[in-house]
Amino acid sequence: MIHAAAVMGVCDDVLGKADAVEISRRIRAKEIHAREAVEAAILRAQRVNPLLNAIATPLFDSARKEAEIPHAGAFAGVPSFVKDIDAVAGSPVLFGSRGLLREPAPESSPFVRQFLSLGLINLGKTTTPEFGLTGTTEALLHGPTHNPWRQGFSPGGSSGGSAALVAAGVVPIAHANDGGGSIRIPASCCGLVGLKPSRGRLVEIEGSALLPVKILHQGMLSRSVRDTAVFYHAAEKYYRNPNLPEIGLVTRPGRRLKIGFFSEIGEHTPAHPDCVAAANDAAKLCEGLGHSVERVSPPFDERFHEDFFLLWALIGFVITRFGRQLVHPRFDRTKVEEFTEGLAQYFKENVREAPAAIWRLRRFAHHYARGFENYDVLVNPTVAMPPPEHGYIGPHVPFETALERLKWFIPFTQMQNVSGGPAISLPLGRSQNGLPLGVQFASPMGDERTLLELALEIEAAAPWPSLVC
Repeated sequence: MIHAAAVMGVCDDVLGKADAVEISRRIRAKEIHAREAVEAAILRAQRVNPLLNAIATPLFDSARKEAEIPHAGAFAGVPSFVKDIDAVAGSPVLFGSRGLLREPAPESSPFVRQFLSLGLINLGKTTTPEFGLTGTTEALLHGPTHNPWRQGFSPGGSSGGSAALVAAGVVPIAHANDGGGSIRIPASCCGLVGLKPSRGRLVEIEGSALLPVKILHQGMLSRSVRDTAVFYHAAEKYYRNPNLPEIGLVTRPGRRLKIGFFSEIGEHTPAHPDCVAAANDAAKLCEGLGHSVERVSPPFDERFHEDFFLLWALIGFVITRFGRQLVHPRFDRTKVEEFTEGLAQYFKENVREAPAAIWRLRRFAHHYARGFENYDVLVNPTVAMPPPEHGYIGPHVPFETALERLKWFIPFTQMQNVSGGPAISLPLGRSQNGLPLGVQFASPMGDERTLLELALEIEAAAPWPSLVC
């Protein structure tokens, strides 16, 4: 059942309820023109964004001009959005921060060039929390972005703006990236498919190599598994990492798998009952499809989370102390939010622990890989609680409280950022108040193909509810 406060952009236009694969097929077949698809998406955006607050910078005029130019690629002519973490030529990149000026970027980031090489037409930049540093999208710069399933609730973060627009049906896919779950968390909160790929699968985020552990990954969000599968197949034509096995085009289910399953955060710390139920149901579904499913212990301990958030705090420290050198020469540190400054202070207070924490995080990749010696896939809740209401982890919450709430909300996603392995969130559950809940499926480094094959099978066996369909 869809809540009365849901925000839906779908209407009787050329986009209809189609995914990106179908829209691009219609454009290639000349059933519709790219300008019609773009104009329909713009009208949808204009109608729903006052309710969602998901667009940081609209680029509708440039999108209309782009639509008149022939495009090549798997998604030629399909409208989309880029998260306001990456640079788009001619548009400001604000990182969700009041400390940056609205100056147009001279050129697009390397990944945006890869993203747009698929033929996508960018309609604008989407909202993000300040520097993508938290699991909700409520930056002081723009105000809170709403979950299209129910206004007043978080769409997750940090790719919350992109998730809200895809879930509401404005566009079929949008750019997202992930440093601790920022693709999978909003996918879970908004009822979407969100694959965080293997480290190095896509063109990397600029500056990611500066971190002592490379936790930052690019990606996208979609409503259908086939859009995600086609995206990664097409992206490999622009850039193929020779150190990873090729994904190829995934169009059907694969072999029967041995699956390890867990739902608890720690030995005595269960996740929210709704999240546990979603993961339990997913495990039973996989078993019913002929896969072998066994309960396993979580591949992390409490120390892992403390180590990760100290590394995360390092990002806040670097941004606030070296923002003028790394972000923009006129970055105004005095305008950063309390959470960003709190992370910087947290790192300063615990800096002596950093070398050991980094050493343990680097070793974690080996520990995590050993978990796949006996299993092909690991399954667990994507998040540990349903989407929270605005203000639960918002910018007005004191730092210490916000950090503890964040740790409780998203304990399951960081392990793939640290290890570099892929993981996909599928919208297989619902909370008691009707909001989506994701279940995460993870595989060994470089094995996105297995995840996509399993996801296609699950989607066919148990189609999930959507605001679009």
